[in-house]
Amino acid sequence: GPPRERDPPASAPQVPGAVRGQPGHGGAGRGSAAARELWLSQLDEFPRARKGTGRRPVSLQRTRGSEIVFGLAPCSLALSRARRALFRLFLQRGSGSRRPHMGELALQAAARGLPVLRVPRRDLDALSGGRVHQGVCLEAAPLRFQPLEEDGAPGAGDEERRDRQLVWLVLEHIQDPMNLGALLRSAYFLGVDRVVTSHRNSCPLTPTVSKASAGAAEVFDVYSTDDLQSFLKAKTAEGWEVVGTVSKPEDVENVPVISCLEFQWNKPVIIVIGSEGEGLSLETQLLCHRMLTIPPGRALHPGIESLNVSVAAGILLHSICSQKRRHGD
Repeated sequence: GPPRERDPPASAPQVPGAVRGQPGHGGAGRGSAAARELWLSQLDEFPRARKGTGRRPVSLQRTRGSEIVFGLAPCSLALSRARRALFRLFLQRGSGSRRPHMGELALQAAARGLPVLRVPRRDLDALSGGRVHQGVCLEAAPLRFQPLEEDGAPGAGDEERRDRQLVWLVLEHIQDPMNLGALLRSAYFLGVDRVVTSHRNSCPLTPTVSKASAGAAEVFDVYSTDDLQSFLKAKTAEGWEVVGTVSKPEDVENVPVISCLEFQWNKPVIIVIGSEGEGLSLETQLLCHRMLTIPPGRALHPGIESLNVSVAAGILLHSICSQKRRHGD
């Protein structure tokens, strides 16, 4: 949008607000050209305690249904992959050491015909809701889960049936966006072939998820299903092994529980991770062939007897996916 009257471009011959036409006001130098240039150069770096500072930023009305992606990695990957509709790129003025990255982002946006707006940091703070944006925000359409039905699931293709090395991660009722982002980051890094989440009572693919995933959500398809139990039954019928996870073995009945260090597999495997507070539902537990647990390294104090869900998943996935790499050698 057009620059605000109180934020003219640096080449403007006049200084805005109280300084305009009043050389003796606004700081050192009594209105000299050098002092005005210094004053202008600092506008983007320091907030001003002046009338109007609390106004909403200009031209930040969003396209209906859009959201604000924030952070260098999520915005860069969203631009390069273009898996979602993109509307505007916002870059921080005077971003200092990050300028090479900003230039690359601006070039990416220009190549896609995307408007690039250079705005003060406070505008980016408002756009990102005060989250850590690293000097860049991107207005875009939301990311959506991929429905399994469009991918030929729950049945797997002939090629997948023959592949004993497939590892899928299934998430039941993960509700914290930071956990979901961390789970996606680990799954992508460790070589998980697909992530499937229950549609109901689960966190959507928000910008916070993308930031917590370090941008993995922008490149890694995440599928969802309305009927997780039917999906797991179908995969079992196709010859997959369904493996659940539990922090306390005594909480499990009618399903064998083993340490993740003892787990061996020679068929396609699904690892099922439960919600942060409740773990796997009983209905899902009973569809698992085995349950995995992570052995602690010491006697644990009551109340801190479990791991964060994303940390536990990272340990389990590393143990399982490292076997995948060995089998493939």
